[in-house]
Amino acid sequence: MDKKKVVAPLVCHGHSRPVVDLFYSPITPDGFFLISASKDSTPMLRNGETGDWIGTFEGHKGAVWSCCLDKNALRAASASADFSAKLWDALTGDVLHSFDHKHIVRACAFSEDTNLLLTGGFEKILRIFDLNRPDAPPREIDSSPGSIRTVAWLHSDQTILSSSGDAGGLRLWDVRSGKVVQILETKFPVTSAEVSQDGRYITTADGSSVKFWDANHFGLVKSHDLPCKVESASLEPKFGNRFIAGGEDMWVHVFDFHTGEEIGCNKGHHGPVHCLRFSPGGESYASGSEDGTIRIWQLGPLGQIEDNGSTTANASDGMGEVTQKIDELAVSETKKTEGTHVDGVEKVVDA
Repeated sequence: MDKKKVVAPLVCHGHSRPVVDLFYSPITPDGFFLISASKDSTPMLRNGETGDWIGTFEGHKGAVWSCCLDKNALRAASASADFSAKLWDALTGDVLHSFDHKHIVRACAFSEDTNLLLTGGFEKILRIFDLNRPDAPPREIDSSPGSIRTVAWLHSDQTILSSSGDAGGLRLWDVRSGKVVQILETKFPVTSAEVSQDGRYITTADGSSVKFWDANHFGLVKSHDLPCKVESASLEPKFGNRFIAGGEDMWVHVFDFHTGEEIGCNKGHHGPVHCLRFSPGGESYASGSEDGTIRIWQLGPLGQIEDNGSTTANASDGMGEVTQKIDELAVSETKKTEGTHVDGVEKVVDA
């Protein structure tokens, strides 16, 4: 196979500290959207296709560890080190509700029907909030063996999966009984867990391994050991024939799902890669890094070896890579804010 140069990534500046979580919305009548969480305390919403900045959610007082959008991309949620999870209006950026916790909140997820919000964190408690009654006390499931790192919904909101930052394995909980029904064993703590778009697979990253589990029968389908520690992985949603992985080596790797062969390597980040996600159509994927940037990469045709970026991970953006900065956007007249430019992106700040 010939190694060919592919289109340079879209580089999305704006965050002032590491980007630690990314989430794509499903495709909506208005397109699809990308939300990012950062230690700078301000989640950001972007056009998922172009990377154009849409808005910044302001209100947290600590690092934001997790973020998500509901299926219609009308509401957003975030989990923060300020001991709260927040529900946002994704159209206006307003806080709809703040859910207080007693410790750092590390993960959040909307239910498939968008009526519930699931959270988890250092309290070792899974909480389920009814968004139709946001002031009502949440349902609590408190049998986690350690602090909660990731959460997700399965099986039409009948099952919850969670991983711990203190112990290996992925736990699956029956929502009705609140009991663990299955533990998917891993050697190291699971740092990333993703349910595939078609609901067939659970993709996990632990240590230097990426594993794919049957989401219905919970058997291990494939396991690939990679040459470096992996923090995040994502399965291509349309055909399921490729997956991406990234971690401490600062590169975004593309692998063949069936063989585990590396078929692409994207270089350009200047710090460890903390999060990776495929777009809902599978034509591109986004990476978030310790360097504070988000990069959106186009997926090359199968059979073409991808070699994106410069020859060394520490090369400057101006050498071997085209940096596309986001065009200045006007702030909505309805928001009582003023704009300042941060690395080519207009960022909303309090007036």
